[in-house]
Amino acid sequence: MESAPTQLKPRPLQISVVTETYPPEINGVALTVERMVEGLKRRQHKLQLIRPKQGEFDRPGKMDENFEIILQGGIPIPHYDGLKMGLPARKALLRLWLEKRPDIVHISTEGPLGWSALSAAKKLGIPVSSEFHTNFHNYSRHYGIGWLRKPIIGYLKKFHNKADCTIVSTSEMEKTLENLGIKKLVIVPRGVDSGRFDPAKRSAELRRQWGVGLAQPVCMYVGRLAPEKNLDLLVQTLESMRAIQPGLKCVLVGDGPERKSLEERHPEIVFAGMRTGEDLAIHYASADIFIFPSLTETFGNVVVEAMASGLAVIAFDYAAASQHVRHGDNGLLAHVGNRSEFVRLAVDLVNDMPMISDLGARARQSVLSLDLENVNKSIESVFMNAVEGMDHAAN
Repeated sequence: MESAPTQLKPRPLQISVVTETYPPEINGVALTVERMVEGLKRRQHKLQLIRPKQGEFDRPGKMDENFEIILQGGIPIPHYDGLKMGLPARKALLRLWLEKRPDIVHISTEGPLGWSALSAAKKLGIPVSSEFHTNFHNYSRHYGIGWLRKPIIGYLKKFHNKADCTIVSTSEMEKTLENLGIKKLVIVPRGVDSGRFDPAKRSAELRRQWGVGLAQPVCMYVGRLAPEKNLDLLVQTLESMRAIQPGLKCVLVGDGPERKSLEERHPEIVFAGMRTGEDLAIHYASADIFIFPSLTETFGNVVVEAMASGLAVIAFDYAAASQHVRHGDNGLLAHVGNRSEFVRLAVDLVNDMPMISDLGARARQSVLSLDLENVNKSIESVFMNAVEGMDHAAN
């Protein structure tokens, strides 16, 4: 297992970050890339962000002396409202980087824009790092295109093996990608902003809006309302919990193609829609139990955000939960794919308010060490190692 190098002395780098999603778009990849960009800026690196134009009023330009935005064309992504996929832009990137050569190109997404960046950077001899964020090969079966799984794996393998290294967030994901034939993997654990996500932000007023009192438990899910998120198990779990605890309130935070259907079939559930920033933090902190049945995550930022917010987490022993939840101590874990065990754990917990409180308090304490600045240092070290490796190869 290779881990992020930490011995190289950092120096200011010119970094081009290529991504097909970025805030104000709301998804885990966009937010992770933003945190990386902001962290590297704080560490005095110069950032050039290359992404698709998001709307009519989106403008490129120099945001400050260390941050510039370059916009490229994009087209809507099917089944992902509000998100775009970058169009090929190899010639434009060649011109850009011939004029102002970066020390390294970091590619966060594997779409046409990402491929163009990979091709242009390799032609110019610029070091390239990539990052694996999304299990597109596993998503295919949820959208009726399971037959594309092998071609998607082939594309991802070809893409990432052309990079000088690929960042993954867990040893589990490293093993998964190694089994797919992807090489040169580097583990950089994810962090969480425990200042933002804090149980102290619990809101009695918000709970009143949900129609619950201080003693009633609130069960929450945060994420995309889409087929790949195992929503049928989520609904089954919530219904089983309500059967023995009728006072339970269920709150779903997020949006997606399944929302309308779920709202029609489950008027008892509160659909809070998309929430960001402090508003999202307040929503987390105002709940008690966090249910996360997804099995298609590369990590699952929402799990550690819920833990930092002091919630009792129920998840499969997978991705972020596998890495940070200790069953029975700071959360509850079901064996991967064991649906009946997942439901049973939730049902057993819902009437035990002292246990809910204890699990949440220990969850909070267990993620306080996941400092975002340590993550930024690790990413910086990966970039420095790639640049130094290219320099040594040239000499």
